[in-house]
Amino acid sequence: MKKAIFLLMLLIFLTACSSKQVNNDMPKNVRQPAYAGQFYPHEPGAITDQIKQFLQAAASLKPSPQPSPATFLAGEGETAPLLAKEGLGEVKAIIVPHAGYDYSGAVAAYGYQRLAGQKVNTVVLISNSHQAYFDGAAIDDHDAWSTPLGEVAVDKALAKKLVQADAAIKFDGAPHQSDHNLEVQLPFLQTALQDGFKIVPIEFGNKDDETYEKLARALADNLSEDDLVVISTDMSHYPSYGDAQKIDTGTLEKIKTGDVAELENYVRMVENAGYANEQTLLCGIDAVKTVLELAKLAGWSEIEILKYANSGDAAIGDKERVVGYGAVAFGQNKNEKIKNKKENASATSTEFVVAGELNNKQQKILLKIAKETVESFVENGKIPEYNVADERLNQKQGAFVTLNKNGQLRGCIGQILPTGQPLWQVVRDMAVAACSEDGRFNPVEKSELGELEYEISVLSAPEKIDDWRKIEPGKHGVVISQGRSKGVFLPQVATETGWSLEEFLSELCWQKAGLEPSCYKDPDTRIEVFTAQVF
Repeated sequence: MKKAIFLLMLLIFLTACSSKQVNNDMPKNVRQPAYAGQFYPHEPGAITDQIKQFLQAAASLKPSPQPSPATFLAGEGETAPLLAKEGLGEVKAIIVPHAGYDYSGAVAAYGYQRLAGQKVNTVVLISNSHQAYFDGAAIDDHDAWSTPLGEVAVDKALAKKLVQADAAIKFDGAPHQSDHNLEVQLPFLQTALQDGFKIVPIEFGNKDDETYEKLARALADNLSEDDLVVISTDMSHYPSYGDAQKIDTGTLEKIKTGDVAELENYVRMVENAGYANEQTLLCGIDAVKTVLELAKLAGWSEIEILKYANSGDAAIGDKERVVGYGAVAFGQNKNEKIKNKKENASATSTEFVVAGELNNKQQKILLKIAKETVESFVENGKIPEYNVADERLNQKQGAFVTLNKNGQLRGCIGQILPTGQPLWQVVRDMAVAACSEDGRFNPVEKSELGELEYEISVLSAPEKIDDWRKIEPGKHGVVISQGRSKGVFLPQVATETGWSLEEFLSELCWQKAGLEPSCYKDPDTRIEVFTAQVF
């Protein structure tokens, strides 16, 4: 996929014309606009008029007349909802597209509209280079970036901290000179935000390595409360209109889980499916993985899909070969913010927080949802809708659904991290995944439904530990990760197998993460634990 990104020839939708410098006397350390007049208007008034129209359309939940955003995610005749401010609170990061404004501007506006009235100090702009192939991540070394709307200073202090955090992150302005993917975000920022914000532009070099995780850790350690992360990426490149809708909807749902491994597995699955003309699912894949990892580290548990459309929805678009566009927001509500502060204050404690356990009635409701969902999905391909009023079942929590047949595993898939979904919905969605997406098995058939047994594991949020000896077999589930490799064992695995702690961890490293059996002793290995209520 990385080669596809590197070799990707960008489809320019607008009539090309040469860009002009706003001020020939500007110093050489200011990056000049390279795509004004191509991807967005050259005249300042035309830029602000177009962006304000997009923002107003997004604020009113009505699509802009040109282009008309797709309604695929929301259903025929509806538009995708904006975030409820009381749920998300301050936006910490957004994912927005970077094509010509006539094509993707209306979708990007759904992300930028949510920033209205929010104080922002520095915007960290991240994408994958469309012009260069290199190791690590490159932070631009100019003093400022210019657009027809004016200059924006680069936050050299934050940039220096990120470079000092890891050798894979370095200063290099060359990849930024002729790429459009970050430049097109600046006029939106200049229109949507108050004056005075700075930027840190970062491009990944498309090498298949672990730099995204290193950058996420550096950001988690150095971002302030008033900083914002903007991920610049388009989605499917060049499949048909219908295929793009199908592929991109799945990609957005994987992003919403907050799990990098799930996203990577989905990307591989789609690449192997052989969709005609599909070249890449996310041209900013490393940037997206960065924000998912960062959200996990920073406790941004709210992830919401704001909008989806593709180039075929534009008045001048071609439905035979399209590019997909999605807008996603990451945030943290006030209650979560207070909770995280309390947890950080007691981070040295070896006690692990366990959410209130489900009672018998709540367990039966979830088991009923899992069973009915599997049966409905296998029999007619439909996922049932439920109206669950129980407050506990509407809490945000991770869960696994396990299917057994004649005492043997038939499917098991789960969501470890809590996202914006209520628990009952996680169980419903994981039930579908367990019966149809577990790569170890063929999808469940109708003839098997009467033989299935259902098990649900409701999980506490994973917590990082610094000593594997603190793990209690049978009580703690464990997540082992090192770079791109990751593996998970539920707590009941140790009980069912009778393994010792060392055996449990060795098998986890070897079986699940594909690492050396002793990887749990490696200081570069990240170990997280969680508890589970199993029924």
